[in-house]
Amino acid sequence: MKPGLPTAMERPHFIGIGGAGMSGIAKILAQRGAQVAGSDARDSETAQALRAHGATVHIGHAVGHLADDSTCVVVSSAIRADNPELARAAELGIPVVHRSDALAGLMDGLRPIAVAGTHGKTTTTSMLAVSLSALGLDPSYAIGGDLDAPGSNAHHGEGDIFVAEADESDRSFHKYTPQVAIILNAELDHHANYASMEEIYESFETFVGKIVPGGTLVVAHGQAGAAEIARRVAGNEGLQVVTYGEEDGADVRITKITPRGLTSEVTVVLDGRMLTFTVSVPGRHYAHNAVAALAAGVALGIPAHNLASALGKYTGVKRRLQLKGEAAGVQVIDSYAHHPTEMTADLEAIRGAAGDSRILVVFQPHLFSRTQELGKEMGQALALADSSVVLDIYPAREDPVPGVTSEIIIAAARAAGADVNAEHDKDAVADVIAGMAKPGDLVLTMGAGDVTDLGPAILARLSN
Repeated sequence: MKPGLPTAMERPHFIGIGGAGMSGIAKILAQRGAQVAGSDARDSETAQALRAHGATVHIGHAVGHLADDSTCVVVSSAIRADNPELARAAELGIPVVHRSDALAGLMDGLRPIAVAGTHGKTTTTSMLAVSLSALGLDPSYAIGGDLDAPGSNAHHGEGDIFVAEADESDRSFHKYTPQVAIILNAELDHHANYASMEEIYESFETFVGKIVPGGTLVVAHGQAGAAEIARRVAGNEGLQVVTYGEEDGADVRITKITPRGLTSEVTVVLDGRMLTFTVSVPGRHYAHNAVAALAAGVALGIPAHNLASALGKYTGVKRRLQLKGEAAGVQVIDSYAHHPTEMTADLEAIRGAAGDSRILVVFQPHLFSRTQELGKEMGQALALADSSVVLDIYPAREDPVPGVTSEIIIAAARAAGADVNAEHDKDAVADVIAGMAKPGDLVLTMGAGDVTDLGPAILARLSN
């Protein structure tokens, strides 16, 4: 087997192997020589990509899918306790490993960059993976989304850098010991696991405390939550803190962001030198992500001018303002945004690139708990669109909460002056949008659930 494969990972079984985080770890293990197996609720392009790497992927969850000689069972926080494969693992005495522990094991002996924050993790991690690869450094990486094809969310590289998303949602990012950590922002989210901003601050402080002695924290200077964390950890011994942002006092200061259609030109001052580079996705939010990636790479000793040039090679990641196609003069774009801050950032970015074109949004709320806490703010964000269709809540791992429906969002949107309507039948959306859209319009499918499936259906309906 290739170096760096933990013994317990020789024959791993993944429950939910098709998930964004799980599939990446499974792919790296397969590339390192492990005999990977797993199961998922449905077949997918991701599952097919894993099979191409030699993994055995079962569809559905059943006791018989778990091989008796499996060396461990890998799970995420989304796996319920009554899963039959998990119960079988207990009967056989097979160790159960959380996804974060498996990922932490893959980082051993390398120089990890861990990217945390309520929004922007996937984009920033992707920017680092693409730019470091363009420089010939061949990093390993694990990303929460595909770069350009199913299964491109992870890679086992021959270089000594490992770039990974650090998921704060369930505190699993406490498992990592990065050389460089990025905190893009900190806001109240993941309400099933955090009851207050104080709990979130404490969780991020624990994460920062895991940075290796002499390591670096890269943190947003102008985001209130991130700035509060920087203030709290300022006295940590052996920790270098590098701030970035548009405000005076930032160590890496953004002096100008110039929109150029679906791209931006960004100018920063770093160590007294001015750098200008291209970010191939629109909007201020993504420009800040690129500068965070730049600061992190420089902290690992990569020349700033080389990295700035390489960042221009990044052309986006699936579901992050991804152009799905054009039909009848209408462009359809997919957005993973599901928190009000993300929704606002993506809608502002599209508005900046759209000119006089109308923006039509199909929004699918994600999680009952998030809608209960932030539904009003989601509705206010939708006021940035010209017209919106709101679907029923995508439950993911949650059970329904009495009284919590999409109507919370719709009422808030209308109160903010938005043109918004409910649509309870997802299969009807393509017809609804085709009836609304005119040549020159931009249609944005938005949310973290299966709303992404509607893009091709809308394009097909427009074509007809």
